Amino acid sequence: MDGWNKIAEEKNKVEIINTGCCHDCGGRCVLKAHVKDGKIIRIETDNEEEPQLRACLRGRAYRQRVYSDERLKYPLRRAGERGEGIFERISWEEALDEVASNIKKIKKDYGNSAILLVPGGGNQGMLHGITPHALMLHQIGGYTRMWGAPSYEGALFASMATYGTMMTGNAREDLLNSKLIIMWGWNPANTIWDPGTSLWLAKAREKGIKIIAVDPIFTDSAAVLAHEWIPIRPGTDTAMLNAMAYVIISENLHNQTFIEKFTIGFDRYKEYILGIQDRQPKTPEWAEKITKVPSKTIINLAREYATRKPAALIAGWGPARTMFGEQYSRAANILCAITGNIGIHGGYASGFMRAYYSRERIVTGGKKKSGPIKPEDEKPKKPRLQDNPVDFGVPPREDSLYKLKGGTNPASTRIHWNDYYNAILEGRKGGYPADIKMAYIAGTNRLNQYGDVNKGVKALKSLDFIVVYEQFMTPTAQLADIVLPVNTFMERNDIAVPWLGSPYYIYLNKAIDSLYESKSDLEICKELSKKLSIEKSLLDLPEDQILRILSAPRKDIKSYNKMKRDGYYKVKVEEPFVAFKEEIEDPDNYPFPTLSGKIEIYCEHIAEKNNPLMPPIPKYLTHEEHYDSPKAKRFPLQLLTPHNKRRTHSTLHNIPWLQEIEPHHAWINPIDASKRNINNRDLIDIYNDRGRTRIPAKVTERIIPGAVCVYQGAWYNPNKEGIDLGGCANVLTQDGYSPGGSFPLNSTLIEIELSPSNEKELKL
Repeated sequence: MDGWNKIAEEKNKVEIINTGCCHDCGGRCVLKAHVKDGKIIRIETDNEEEPQLRACLRGRAYRQRVYSDERLKYPLRRAGERGEGIFERISWEEALDEVASNIKKIKKDYGNSAILLVPGGGNQGMLHGITPHALMLHQIGGYTRMWGAPSYEGALFASMATYGTMMTGNAREDLLNSKLIIMWGWNPANTIWDPGTSLWLAKAREKGIKIIAVDPIFTDSAAVLAHEWIPIRPGTDTAMLNAMAYVIISENLHNQTFIEKFTIGFDRYKEYILGIQDRQPKTPEWAEKITKVPSKTIINLAREYATRKPAALIAGWGPARTMFGEQYSRAANILCAITGNIGIHGGYASGFMRAYYSRERIVTGGKKKSGPIKPEDEKPKKPRLQDNPVDFGVPPREDSLYKLKGGTNPASTRIHWNDYYNAILEGRKGGYPADIKMAYIAGTNRLNQYGDVNKGVKALKSLDFIVVYEQFMTPTAQLADIVLPVNTFMERNDIAVPWLGSPYYIYLNKAIDSLYESKSDLEICKELSKKLSIEKSLLDLPEDQILRILSAPRKDIKSYNKMKRDGYYKVKVEEPFVAFKEEIEDPDNYPFPTLSGKIEIYCEHIAEKNNPLMPPIPKYLTHEEHYDSPKAKRFPLQLLTPHNKRRTHSTLHNIPWLQEIEPHHAWINPIDASKRNINNRDLIDIYNDRGRTRIPAKVTERIIPGAVCVYQGAWYNPNKEGIDLGGCANVLTQDGYSPGGSFPLNSTLIEIELSPSNEKELKL
C-alpha cells in the first residue's frame, strides 16, 4: 500500500519554476510556472518580499501562448509567390543551408551592407532575441542596421539635447513626496512603466496628492487614478506647454535662482514665449484655439504646477510619437527646469527614462563624474565583439547629437526605422547608404508595426531573400522565404534587465523542454555559424556561461546563483532615486553631461544644424498631417494609435483569454459618429490615401471629438481588394520621421464611413 501511495504522490508532483516575462510591455515581471509531467498547468506571479514584481494579465496568460495550436512547429520554405502564404515543411538542415548560402551570396555580390538586420522587442532578454544574431553577423563583416526607436525616439532626442543624458526622472516611490502629479500623455495602467507604478500612483492618491491627466483619451489611468482629466487635441501638446510657460514667466512664478545657476539659454526661450521673436505671444488664448483646452484651464494648471511644489510632470511618450514630437518632450523638460522641479525629492526631470542609478554606476559599481564627451571617451580603434563592422569608424549623421555621449548610435550608415521601405525601394540612388538585398528579421513583426504597411509589402516583395525567426505566422512571416520556429521564454534560460532602470533583475529559468522542432536563438545561431564558416565565437560557450559573462559587468548583482535560484535579484537601495540630485547639490563636481555643463534650454548643438524644423528652443510647429493642414479637408479626423492592455505591440494578439478582455474596436466620439450615421458596433472603414482598414466602431465620450483611436498591434489581414480586415492601424500611418527622429505614428489624418459589408461586426 505504501508503494502505491508513493507512486500516486510522484504522479501528482508539481514543480514550481521561477521564471519571468520580458516582452516589451513596460515591465519585466516574475512568473512562477507550475509544471507537472513536463507541462505548464498554471502560472502565478511574485508573492514574495517587497517590492513585488507582479505580472499583468499578459504575463499570466502566457501559458496559452506556449501551447497555442497556431505556434510554428518546424522550419518552412516559401512555396508560392511571396506574400501568398503558401509554405512547405523542410528540415532544419535544409533551412539553415538555404539561409547560409543566401547570406554568403549576397555578401559576395553586394557587400555586407546589403544585409539588413531587422531586430525588435519581441524578446528583450540579455541573451536570446537579437543578441546572438547580431554577434554572429558581426563576425562575417556586419550588416546595415537602423537608428531610432518608435516608442521613444522623440523623448530620447529631447533628453539628450536638454540634459545631455537619457537617464532622467525620479523613482516611482518618490511620487509620495510630490504635492502634484501631472500624467501627460501617460497611461501606465496599460503600458506598465515598471511593475508597481500604478500601485505607487494609487498610494499617492490615497495620501491626498492631486493627480491630473492631460490626454485626448480618457484612459484607464485617468479614470482610476486622476482627480482631473484635461482633454487636448492630438499633436498640440507643445502649444499648451508653451502657454503654461507664458503664464509662469509673465506672472513671475519661475524659479529665477535655479535658472541662473543650472540652465543656459533662458533669455532666448523667454523671447519666443513672450512673442518678441515672432510677434506671437504664446498666451493661453493663443493655445486654446490650437489645443481646444480652455485658456482658464491652462492658466490654472500652470499656476498649480509652478506653486504647488514639489511637483512631478511626467511627460509620456505618446505625444512624442508625432511629427516634431521631440518639441513636445523638450517643452516638457524645460517647464520642469524653469520651475526648479529637477534634482529634488517630489519633483521630476521629465525626459526619456527613469533610472535608479546612472548606467555608469550600474556597470562600474561606483560614482562617475558627469560631463560632456571627451576624446578619450570615443570608440576604440578596432571593432569589438559588440561593434557592427559596417558602422564602425564612419562619420556621424549630420542631424544627430553626435557630440554627446549616449543616445542613439549616430553612424551615417544607419537608416531610420520608419524610413526602411524607402531605403529598400530607392537604395543608394535615392541617397541611402546601402542597396538592400536581404532582410534578416528576428524578434519583430516588422511589417505590422511601422508606418505605411502597404508600402512595406511592396518593399519587402522586392528583396532577393527574407528570413524570419518567429513563433507564429505573423503578417511579416508570410512574406519570408524561410521561416524558422523559435522557442518561448518558458523553453530556455535568460536574464531580463529592468525596463526603466529599476533596482532588480529577472532570471528566466527554463520551465519545459522546447516544443515541436523549435529552437532557441542561441541554438540556431550556433548551427548557422558553422555553415557560415565562423570558427571561434562567444556563441560556442554553454548557455549558462554566456549568461554569467553578460551579467558580470552588472556590479549590483551580488550573487548570480541566488538570482538564478529565486528567479529575480532585488537590489537594496538606501533612498528613492532622484535624477540630477548630485548635479544640483554639487554642480562643481557634477556638471550636467551637456556641452555647456548645464541644462540647455537653448541647445547650441541643435543650433549648429541650422534647420528651422529642428529649433534650438522648443517651438510649436504644424505639418502636412495636422488638423490645420489643407489635407484635413479630405481627411478631417486625427488618428491615435496607443498601446493596448491585451497586447504587447503585436505580441499576444491571438491569445483567446486576452481577446476576451477588450474587443479591438475604433474609438469614436458620438459627435463624429453622429455626423456619419455610425452607431456603436457598426462595421466601419477607416481610410486615407495610404490604405483602408475595416473595424467595428466603439462610440464613446472617452475620446475627444475630432480624433479616432485604433490601438496599435492588431495583425494586418488584407482581403482580395487590399482592404485590411484586421484593424491594423499602420495601414493608415505615415512612414518617414521628424528631424529629431520622432516617429509620426500619431500624426495621421483619416476619414471614416460605414462599411459596405453586410456584417455587423468582425471578430478582432
